[in-house]
Amino acid sequence: MSKKKKEKTNAIRLIEQRDISYKEHEYPWNEDQLNAEHVALELDQSIEKIFKTLVAVGNKTGTLVAVIPGDAELDLKKIAKVSQNKKVEMLHLKDLEKTTGYIRGGCSPIGMKKNFPTYVDLSAQDFNTILISAGKRGMQIELAPEDLVNLVGGTLADITV
Repeated sequence: MSKKKKEKTNAIRLIEQRDISYKEHEYPWNEDQLNAEHVALELDQSIEKIFKTLVAVGNKTGTLVAVIPGDAELDLKKIAKVSQNKKVEMLHLKDLEKTTGYIRGGCSPIGMKKNFPTYVDLSAQDFNTILISAGKRGMQIELAPEDLVNLVGGTLADITV
């Protein structure tokens, strides 16, 4: 019996190229349940450890990425300040795939079309590992927060409400 080879996402390929320790987690999903609460429930993890990837646009710097806990809300004023913008607004959903190469529910901060300035919420430091999207729906990557920050050239910052 042949085993089907698992498809690797861009995010996983990049992690492996850098020889970073990680774990893959797969879970069932559907269009109505693309939120962090569903991921936490399916993977039996606390929601604070599931980090979601949000894409925004600054009036000076353009596209930027925020990685925040699943139960938190992005503070647009805080991320504007830390990213040296006067104003930041969320990227329109219709522009997500064109901008990042990823779709809603499968957007990873790793392996986007371009290297955008990335800000990871300070609370990531509260955990030995966090879970982020692996770049496709139904798959998460668990890795050390410092490995994520180093890999994406990110900045740890207080960016949630």
